[in-house]
This record gives sequence, structure tokens and C-alpha cells, in this order.
Amino acid sequence: MGRIHFPDHATMTEAQKAVFDKIISGKRGELVGPLRAALHNPELADRWQQLGSVLRFDTTLPAQLNELAILITARRWSSILEWAIHERDARKTTLDPAVIDSLRHGQPPAFGEDHAAAEIYDFVTQLLMRGVPEQAVYDLVRTRWGELGVVELTAVVGYYSMVAMTLNAHEIPLPEGVTADLPDAPGALCDLPARV
Repeated sequence: MGRIHFPDHATMTEAQKAVFDKIISGKRGELVGPLRAALHNPELADRWQQLGSVLRFDTTLPAQLNELAILITARRWSSILEWAIHERDARKTTLDPAVIDSLRHGQPPAFGEDHAAAEIYDFVTQLLMRGVPEQAVYDLVRTRWGELGVVELTAVVGYYSMVAMTLNAHEIPLPEGVTADLPDAPGALCDLPARV
């Protein structure tokens, strides 16, 4: 049970129902997570779901790297629901399962020859831990993905930080049948180590 109630479809306003229907018929196909709380303000929920759809499904980054950035963000904020949903999604991509397991335990992943994933890890962890990535790391990401890619990556980290904070603040529960395995309590900040 979360800290707030979630609008029930039977008692939603017309504006809430319109946003609900848009979410369900979109790429998500379900209403879980922070949008359940955001529906209290239908305009906020609608804009939120539009931004989220772009950043989750339509960036220039390959799916495995986008999910890597989301998992790093979820891990930083120990957001259990965010982790559960995106671990599931990440495992459907080519992201190495050992990378996911290292992140779960707050350890720097071994990327081997996957330089693109290593660059994403460095950029996202530095952004979350220091507030700004080092110039050399920024330049690597910009060189590989262009200005569009580096802007999108930054937006992904900011958006999913907002998602994590919303989930943690309102203690939004896991959907039925979904489990998550993080060693920290929800909301406990995980110090993300630099790669060695």
C-alpha cells in the first residue's frame, strides 16, 4: 500500500480517464509506477507520459544502452519499482546480464570491449554522483552519439531521477506478481563506484 491512494478507473474524472486510456493504448500498455500518482493531475500525467514515452522508447541510443542508463539511475536512488520494471526490460535487450547483476550489488560492471556501454556508465554515474560528467567522458559520449544523443542521455537521467523520487516519496508498491531484488532499502542512496 502506498502513502497516497491512486485514482480508481470507476471514479476518475473524464480528464483522468482520457489520460489513462492514452497510457494503456500506448507503448507502455499498462499503468504502473509514478503515473498512477501523477493521475491526480491529469495535465501533469499526460505531459509526463509523453516525455516518458520519448525517453523510454524513442531516443537515438540503442535499447540496451538506454536501459543501462535507466538502471544506473534506479540503482542510485534505490528505486525498487523502477529497478524491477527496467531490469525486466534490460534483460530483453543485448545488455550483458553480468552488468545488471553488478549494478544490483552496487559494483562497477566489467564491460570488456563494450566501450559504448562503459562510456554510458561513466557519464551517468558521474552525472548522478557529482552533478556533472568530466569533460573527457562528455566528449566520448558526444563523439559517439552526437549532440542529440548526449542531450537525450542527460534527459533520460533527469527524467528517471524524477520517476525514482516519485516512487520512493509515495512508496508506490510493486505491481502484483512483480518482484525486485535490491540490497538497499527504498530511497537509500547507493554510491555508484567509478570503473577501475
